Amino acid sequence: MNAIPGAARAYICCAVLGALACVLPVSALPGPLDPDGPWPAVLLLGTLYALCEAPARCRFLGRSVRGSVPVTAGSFFPVLLAAAFLLPPAAAALMAVPGALCGRVAQRPAGVRRVWRAAQLAIATWAAAQAHRLLDGPAALGGTAHPGHAAPGIPDFPYALLPAGAGALAFCLVLSALDGGVFVTAERQPVRTAWRGLLGRSLAPYGAHALAGLMMAVLWRSPYGPLSALFVLLPMYISCWVFAQYHRERAAHQATIRALVQAVDLKDRYTRGHSERVGRASAMIARELGMDGERLEVLRFAGILHDVGKLGVPTRVLRKDGPLTPQERRVIELHPEYGHEIVRGIGFLGEARLAILHHHERLDGSGYPYGLAGAEIPEFARVVAVADAFDAMTSTRSYRRARPVATAVAELRRCAGTQFDPRMVRALVRALDRYGWQTAVTSDETGSGPEPPPDPPLEATPTVAAGALLGAPRKASGAPAATRRNAPRESVPPPLGPDALRRTPPPGGRP
Repeated sequence: MNAIPGAARAYICCAVLGALACVLPVSALPGPLDPDGPWPAVLLLGTLYALCEAPARCRFLGRSVRGSVPVTAGSFFPVLLAAAFLLPPAAAALMAVPGALCGRVAQRPAGVRRVWRAAQLAIATWAAAQAHRLLDGPAALGGTAHPGHAAPGIPDFPYALLPAGAGALAFCLVLSALDGGVFVTAERQPVRTAWRGLLGRSLAPYGAHALAGLMMAVLWRSPYGPLSALFVLLPMYISCWVFAQYHRERAAHQATIRALVQAVDLKDRYTRGHSERVGRASAMIARELGMDGERLEVLRFAGILHDVGKLGVPTRVLRKDGPLTPQERRVIELHPEYGHEIVRGIGFLGEARLAILHHHERLDGSGYPYGLAGAEIPEFARVVAVADAFDAMTSTRSYRRARPVATAVAELRRCAGTQFDPRMVRALVRALDRYGWQTAVTSDETGSGPEPPPDPPLEATPTVAAGALLGAPRKASGAPAATRRNAPRESVPPPLGPDALRRTPPPGGRP
């Protein structure tokens, strides 16, 4: 646990103690030999959940399974919710532990993350079982006779949906609350933004999980017995397969972006890693601004691809030692438009395309390519402009040495209001105070330094719906109006040709 902050270690220990408190009452339940006890159901459901999670860790089976179905946290939550509906709270909490410990963990330290995940799921399942019992859920499932409900053995619909919904809501609330605590203690997110959006993104998927869990519980209690409940796994498998298609699509997006970045880095070796660092700094600013996960990810793409247009700039200009001539400057100032042309057909980039086109605009209107000013500049472009300038100042270039971070921050503050948006500068300063800054990142590295947005910390339950990036808008909601000077209405640059080289370069240093 050395790599985990002290506050996070204390938080995990508290969660483990809470999980133990939820599980300990199981000792008061009837013994394993008692036919009326819950142990046969605990054993069957616990084994089923562990088998669902185990393939991802199997060397041979996991390889074939992950090719079609991603075995990730949340894929088999209906099994946990079925246990919450069928078992006493302590037994339901205990049932979740073996499967959570068997699950695949993508990040280190794996042992700590598995313990955290087991504690988190045990507490959430216990809370779901308590909420379900509070509204007479077992009676509604036909377990016992209850005044006003159906006879024993016959589920009482539609009333049975109410306790099941309450259980799912409790499950969702506990997981969201625990996830937010991890974001604060382990990822050092501000308290005001750590829980933002977690519950809203979780309600719909967990509602679907609750319906599947309720179906399993009803079939389990039916005359057909537990075996019939296994048929619910078929639609779960199909939903996992659909989710796998989303994962493969997103992996293709990442591969496309990485290939473009590597091409830029190979062409301009002096700025190797610059694109990745600008993407990181852009995401840090976005997090401080409270952007949701979807926009934050697209903004990170914008930072990574902001210089992709340099593929159209002659290599001798990019690698030149010393100042540029006026003609060379005019050539290199075409790279935002080249970049926009390159990524125009990549639909999932959304607002990122405008950031690539306008990241060299200035707040006072003296930037390029269109001389936009103030609020006319898209929000993403204003973020990337600050991130780009900060990394340019703090990294060594062919024509000068790197400046200290404090010097770069002072320069950003000096130019705030004329060249940079003061709000974005303040957000970057806050993020640097919280996360620090590392410059040793290259385009073929993936895990150096604190890169927001991080993967769900300590295997926190994913709550983002499966079409996040696929549903990115094709037109930016914050795009400037048609008041841009010399710009087409849809921010599409004019055809590039000899006339474009006659534009007047803006004041300032090298682009």
